[in-house]
Amino acid sequence: MNEKGCIKLNDLLNFTDEELHRVKFRFNKWNGVSDPLDEYLQDPERVNTNWFLNKTKNDLFRKGEIGVCMLEITCDTWLMTTVKNIVGVLNTKGVNYDATEIDRLRPFFGRVVVKFHKASSPIYKWETVGEKLEVLKVLETTYERDTFKGYDKVCLSYVQLKTIIEKHKQDWYSALESQQAVYLITDCKTGKLYVGSATSKKQMLLARWSSYVANGHGGDVELKRLVEKEKFDYIKHNFQYTILENFNGRVNPEIVLEREKWWKNVLHSRQHGYNDN
Repeated sequence: MNEKGCIKLNDLLNFTDEELHRVKFRFNKWNGVSDPLDEYLQDPERVNTNWFLNKTKNDLFRKGEIGVCMLEITCDTWLMTTVKNIVGVLNTKGVNYDATEIDRLRPFFGRVVVKFHKASSPIYKWETVGEKLEVLKVLETTYERDTFKGYDKVCLSYVQLKTIIEKHKQDWYSALESQQAVYLITDCKTGKLYVGSATSKKQMLLARWSSYVANGHGGDVELKRLVEKEKFDYIKHNFQYTILENFNGRVNPEIVLEREKWWKNVLHSRQHGYNDN
């Protein structure tokens, strides 16, 4: 801890001076195609191995170095997901380094959140940035982004929604399984919108959104055409799900359907989106 009371990363990692000279950080963030945080929440090894140990164009590590994997949570906020000894360089495609995790540091993986403003480079030596890495908090359990914070704060990518459904996250299940709703699906690539509803007549919101996770279109005509044309991966990479209005299960479903029509008119989702009625 420094004189200002800030906890520095090495206050936790406790590397020796000799080890610090061998430490390198790789900061992983959205690459224009996929979000490593989404990948990590589905399977940590997708980041800790596939992202972290892929050199892309240039060499990142050398044998004998220590690699620290950092994952962007928000702007200037990073999650430490693994620390590995680099034991060899591989000629294989994709994973280019043989590495082993440092066992004594495992309790910190996925729990240490640090503050750091990085420039353009993804790779930094300890000597360059080590003293700038301020520990914001150590989480009680490994990081989970997708906790339910209220109906008016729901904004989920396809991958996030899929994770909630497949991992049966109880806070989300409790919030959505008995709710009627008018919801919005946004195609983040084109800006096109789809307004839909979930009512007690057919499916509550959890069941309705589960159908989108299963096949991408949930049986909706225009979305089905889109999946047939662009394939399911298009949905996985570009779709976002939000709630416009929610209603408890006792509300007359006709009220929900009227609100759905209103939102279609306001957002022009028939003329310029994916609604066909």
